[in-house]
Amino acid sequence: MQQETTPPMRTLTPELITTEDQEFYQALSATVAKGVAVVSSRYRGRDMATTVTDYLSISYDPPTMLASLYALSRTVDAIEDSGRFAVSVLAADQRGTADWLGELGSPLIGLLDNVPHFRAEPEAPAVIRDCLAWFEMRTVASHRAGTHTLFVGEVVRMGQTTDQSRGPLIRYQSGYRGL
Repeated sequence: MQQETTPPMRTLTPELITTEDQEFYQALSATVAKGVAVVSSRYRGRDMATTVTDYLSISYDPPTMLASLYALSRTVDAIEDSGRFAVSVLAADQRGTADWLGELGSPLIGLLDNVPHFRAEPEAPAVIRDCLAWFEMRTVASHRAGTHTLFVGEVVRMGQTTDQSRGPLIRYQSGYRGL
C-alpha cells in the first residue's frame, strides 16, 4: 500500500506575513474561476463604476448580495455617500467594458460616456446594457476587510437580458475567458 504524502503548504502567522506569502496567496487565488461584474453607484451627480470579481448572493430571504471593492476606489466613496449600488453581471462579449472599468486612474468625468447603460430612475446607479443579469441594492452594511470594503445590499430591483444564449465573462489565472 502506497503512503499518501501531504502536499506542500504554508502556515501563515498574521504578524509575520511576508511579501512572498502575499504573492503566493495571490497566485493561489488566481486559480479560482470567478464571474466578472461591474459595481456602480452615483456620487454628487457623477457615475462611478468598477470591474469586480468578488460579489455573491448571500441570502434569498430577503434577496441580499455582497460586493467587495478596493477601499480606496472612488466607487466606495459613491456607495458610502448614496447608500445604493448596482451589480451588472457581464457577458463574455463585454470584455472591453470590463477592461475599461477595471483600469486604474479612470476618468472622473464621462466614465460611462462610451459604455451603453441605463438606470431605473434618474439618480439610480447605472446598469450596463446587455449584461446577463443585474441587481440594484440598498446598502444595509459595510465592513472593512484588509485592503477592501465589503458592501452588503438588499436587492430593490433586478433584471436580465433577453438574450440568455450568451455565456458569462470569467476571470481565471489573471485573465478573462468567455464560456
